[in-house]
Amino acid sequence: MRYQISGKQIDVGSALQTHVRDGLDAAVEKYAQRPTDAIVVFSRNAHQFVCEATVHLSTGLTAQARAQATEIYGAFEACREKMEKQLRRYKRRLKDHHRTRAQPVEFGAGASYVLAASEHQEDTEPDSLQPVIIAEMETRIPKLSAGEAVMQMELSEAPVLVFRNERHGGVNVVYRRDDGNFGWIDPQESR
Repeated sequence: MRYQISGKQIDVGSALQTHVRDGLDAAVEKYAQRPTDAIVVFSRNAHQFVCEATVHLSTGLTAQARAQATEIYGAFEACREKMEKQLRRYKRRLKDHHRTRAQPVEFGAGASYVLAASEHQEDTEPDSLQPVIIAEMETRIPKLSAGEAVMQMELSEAPVLVFRNERHGGVNVVYRRDDGNFGWIDPQESR
């Protein structure tokens, strides 16, 4: 597994890097057979250290965890435990998807934009309904089944996930509802 271990305005020494590699190897390889790479970033938030870890699996899924503690090693251990708990919880589903999926998840490209917030007062009408684009970037859109999309969304703790449906290739969306359930938008099914 490839590692990228860094700190935001924090010096990450070789002892901590070795500890992170050993800890993540033990946690991830126990539940996911072929992890490809891991990104671990340490930062500081007032008096606490924050550890954010992202592990990319060979199936194309991504697991993310974030934790904080008063000591840097404690922050990593709490983050590692969260990651391990996520992967343990989904071990059966990951294994089932791994067996049926002969190839890794395919990713397509898509454009992603950041739009400016409206600066107009509620009383005035805007001159144009065209939004102001602040940033433009490329995003990756995975080709997944609906079940894999929900699992990916839970693993990455994201509120919404846009994906291409493996069955018909159309763009679908899964999202977390206010009642705790998941919503799935599939325009192809409405035909």
